[in-house]
Amino acid sequence: QVQLVESGGGSVQARGSLRLSCAASGYTYGSYCMGWFRQAPGKEREGVARMFTGDGSTYYADSVNGRFTISQDNAKITLYLQMNSLKPEDTAMYYCAAANTGAGGYGHTRYAGCTFNYWGQGTQVSVSS
Repeated sequence: QVQLVESGGGSVQARGSLRLSCAASGYTYGSYCMGWFRQAPGKEREGVARMFTGDGSTYYADSVNGRFTISQDNAKITLYLQMNSLKPEDTAMYYCAAANTGAGGYGHTRYAGCTFNYWGQGTQVSVSS
């Protein structure tokens, strides 16, 4: 079991910045991949960025590449998403997710080479023009 809790969302004007955090607990050693997803009203959930926890390699959606940065602390307990040059179209609920090798989990979603099976509750990001 992995528990994920996001924080750091809020309201910001266009071209502003926010940093999201995700605190992970439980069987985190089995998480080979961590990522961020988002879902805007009336749209499907989409992948934003992911990081392999082993070598730190990253992948970004085209829509955020060059503006967002995913990172993790050395203890691999907290995941971050630094969001710069925010646009109104970035408005969404943002979810932290873990791809864990342990049995179980839910909402299995394949993205950028990882199968995510644990999810946080989400944090809202609103960007005004």
